Amino acid sequence: MGADHVARLTTTITGGRVSAIIEPDAGRAAAAAGLAPGAVTFSRVEDALGASAVDAILVAAPGQFHESVLLPAVEAGLPILCEKPLTRDPDSSWRVLQAEQKAGKRLIQVGFMRRFDPQYRQLRQLVASGSAGELLLLHGVHRNPTAAGDFTQEMLITDSLVHELDVIPWLAGSPIRSLEVRYAKRNALGPDRLREPVLLLAELDDGVLADVEMNVSAQFGYQVAAEAVFQRGVARIGQPEGLQLWQDGSVRTGEHQSFKTRFREAFDAEVQSWVDAARAGEATGPSAWDGYQVAVACAAGVRALTTSGPVALELPETPAFYA
Repeated sequence: MGADHVARLTTTITGGRVSAIIEPDAGRAAAAAGLAPGAVTFSRVEDALGASAVDAILVAAPGQFHESVLLPAVEAGLPILCEKPLTRDPDSSWRVLQAEQKAGKRLIQVGFMRRFDPQYRQLRQLVASGSAGELLLLHGVHRNPTAAGDFTQEMLITDSLVHELDVIPWLAGSPIRSLEVRYAKRNALGPDRLREPVLLLAELDDGVLADVEMNVSAQFGYQVAAEAVFQRGVARIGQPEGLQLWQDGSVRTGEHQSFKTRFREAFDAEVQSWVDAARAGEATGPSAWDGYQVAVACAAGVRALTTSGPVALELPETPAFYA
């Protein structure tokens, strides 16, 4: 993801350039630097900050390292785009919130890029307009062709469904009240260590129900889609994708093989929005508070993997800083 963003900032985004690569692995650092001529490499974020090598930071390290990068960057007062998740658990996310509030200014944008996807934006506008009546139900699918070798059962929630746990309440305009996980018949083509696909059921504060099929062994491609049921209609996004071909007595439709193509336009819009806001001394997009709420939802979702029935989300009052 980091290398992908380096290439994006170098070839696509205007108003910013990659001045430094922060990566402890020398081989990865050199490979990333090769995508950004003139960029200096550092093994620690503190060294880059000490050298005044950056005006803003894009965090694309694995989630378990986010807190250790975010805290010094926030203390330095730099604009930050942090790839999902904000952090891996609610406690560390809360510490990041406290640090940002101490800084006295919103600095963090969390990388929930679906909010920048044109199709998701259209669906959000439809919900907000009320032109199809009230939203009643949301159906979603999140399918990967295969699971990576280090993919664990908990990562169904923390690495994949983390996106739905942000975009569902954003689409509906209402927070999640509870989560439940139901197991389908296991896909024998998936890794032995995984029990999937699963069905995530989310109840929102306004009574809307949402379900998402999470399937990391779908075999055919990468597919993310949603369907919204209204009082006076149904709207669908994400299916099908690509060219539809009628030939030799059959119909075939192309499908993405990776999130990098399915959400390329969303990633570009997200990073451009962040760069524009940083240059203006502002912050936009999903906030650290949004990231904290998703961390709480992920913790509830992980509990739901081994719990029968709904698991309630326990959220504190929204801090005035983020209200």
